[in-house]
Amino acid sequence: MSGLSSVPSGEQSPGGTAAPDLGELLRRSSRGDEAAFAGLYDATSSRVYGLVLRVVRDPAQAQEVTQEAFLETWRTASRFDPARGSAISWLLTIAHRKAVDRVRSAEASTRRDTTYHQTNQTVAHDTTAEAATTVIEGQRVRKAMADLTDAQRTAIELAYFGGYTHTEVATMLDLPVGTAKTRIRDGLIRLRDTMGVGQ
Repeated sequence: MSGLSSVPSGEQSPGGTAAPDLGELLRRSSRGDEAAFAGLYDATSSRVYGLVLRVVRDPAQAQEVTQEAFLETWRTASRFDPARGSAISWLLTIAHRKAVDRVRSAEASTRRDTTYHQTNQTVAHDTTAEAATTVIEGQRVRKAMADLTDAQRTAIELAYFGGYTHTEVATMLDLPVGTAKTRIRDGLIRLRDTMGVGQ
């Protein structure tokens, strides 16, 4: 077994030394190897936390979501398929999904509070219409995002919802910058076509 000594393409530490084989650590974690999972956590936790923090904007919540992401990683490590992408991409996708879920949950709670207060006061027609338009547009975007490939959706979510640059997206997904830009561009074109923008 090559273990942690093998270094897949694109996985080099900043100092040029061999970085842990995250795919191997995931495979060992899927067999219940707690030491491998600890190694995976040590190698990726700061990166995962950074991504989550960019989405949820609150350090305490970011810590909670990071823990949730690693818990799901431990439970579902056997689902990792290296043929579909790198280990870090798979892990960051889980973390990003958890972060977005946390934000949506907070937004839903805020909407419930807002709805409660609105039932006890008169709301201007224009305000109601604007809120309705925002909800409809949000639904259209979510539906259009569901039609993208996993690769396109992840790249766009990182670039536009996570606030990362094309270069940062490429680094996080272990892709050449040109490939990351292509995924984002193709995804945006598909979004535009799905939503009928400009038609």
